[in-house]
Amino acid sequence: MGYSVRQIAEALDAEAFGDLSLTITSAAEPATAKATDLALALGPSYAAAIPQGDAKVAVVWPGCDWQSYGLEAAIVAPRGRLAMAHLTQLLDTDFDISNGVHPSAVIEPGASIGENVSVGPFSFIAAGAVIGDGTRIASHVSVGPDTKIGDGCVLLDGVRIMRRSRLGDRVVIHPNSVIGADGFSWVTRTPSNFERMGKGVKEMRLDAPEDAKQHRIHSLGGVVIGNDVEIGALTAVDAGTIRATQVGDGCKMDNLVQVGHNVILGRDCVLAAKVAIAGSTVVGDRVMLGGRSAVRDNLTIGQDAVITGASVVLSDVPKGAIMMGHPARERHEEFQTMKELRRLPRLRQMISDLQKSVSKTSHND
Repeated sequence: MGYSVRQIAEALDAEAFGDLSLTITSAAEPATAKATDLALALGPSYAAAIPQGDAKVAVVWPGCDWQSYGLEAAIVAPRGRLAMAHLTQLLDTDFDISNGVHPSAVIEPGASIGENVSVGPFSFIAAGAVIGDGTRIASHVSVGPDTKIGDGCVLLDGVRIMRRSRLGDRVVIHPNSVIGADGFSWVTRTPSNFERMGKGVKEMRLDAPEDAKQHRIHSLGGVVIGNDVEIGALTAVDAGTIRATQVGDGCKMDNLVQVGHNVILGRDCVLAAKVAIAGSTVVGDRVMLGGRSAVRDNLTIGQDAVITGASVVLSDVPKGAIMMGHPARERHEEFQTMKELRRLPRLRQMISDLQKSVSKTSHND
């Protein structure tokens, strides 16, 4: 199946020039593009690669002299990545989940299944689960008791939806993620060394605790996930202890993300790969956390804050702040520290030279 240049331009809400009737079947990088491909030349840095391929049409940047590159048509995209989002949505095939309920799927009596629901091979839906209309469940998925899955959701291979979880509409969860497992919550009969450390003990070394046996605090609160949330592969959102862990509408999580028990994520947050948020932290709307960043428990991250990659947040973050480093500080403070650190070798040399000068003067005296 192909699309005309005119159809693609309309889908991208962009201007098109040249022969708008040309048919496009796929997208490609400029240097490897075939005649029926749409070359993605989103900025001037791609210009040299356009003649290397055979594309007749390209998505180009504003002001590009597209005809000089031998193209027969062009789509001008002021915001290249947004154009790529619309284009990939147009060209992508749907998730490969067969219609209907596979004979090997197990749906217990008492489960409520909506209209036009698909359930793949070897998947399991427990009694008391509610599956909304049009939801598609791939193979080897398990949906626990007292769960509710909204309309139009997609649960891909190996996903686990544990008891007392609630998913809104149009939620997409990628393979092998777990929603609603017990949180990591333990307590000892007498204060553990971790507790003692947190209370400001001054000993250089801690003695063995009186009773180190760990007693599990069970998670009774479940998880509530809003509408239009997408969760990457191998990600875990733990159940709350008493109240539910909450993920707001529109949140997007990458692979290998950990959201601890009792965490509250606001709307439209973005969590990159390997982000870890410890229990009971509250994250405001539209917060962005870079890859491998970590957030301590019981903190508040203000709305619109940005936590850069590999940062470690150990204290509350103000609204709209940009945080960097370990421990994370506001960007201007971290940049100042970096500048001072770069000066250290020069300062060390200056001190060494002064010491030599003083020593030489003292020797001459």
